[in-house]
Amino acid sequence: MPISIDEDNLKQGLLGVVVALVEIIKEVLERQAIRRMERGDLEDEEIERLSIALADLNEALENIKKENGIEDAVKSVRDGLDEVADKVIDKFLNPRRWAEEVR
Repeated sequence: MPISIDEDNLKQGLLGVVVALVEIIKEVLERQAIRRMERGDLEDEEIERLSIALADLNEALENIKKENGIEDAVKSVRDGLDEVADKVIDKFLNPRRWAEEVR
């Protein structure tokens, strides 16, 4: 059975996945930065540089999404990943239910 691939859809889908993953990495970096600030591990100058870098990254990601019309593709990837993460977390929090599902 031949597979029909629309190059425009493929480009948008792939770019959507890449941007979604970069967004997730950015969020992890933000959380880590907040933890380090709360512990007092960062100097004021480091906090300022980190804030600017994260804001620049956020602006770049928004521009990429807008310029390529991939807002919906990114949201779809994020929603799908959120759903998978919720299921995995649920399995860890409810091991009995998980064991029953495996039987």
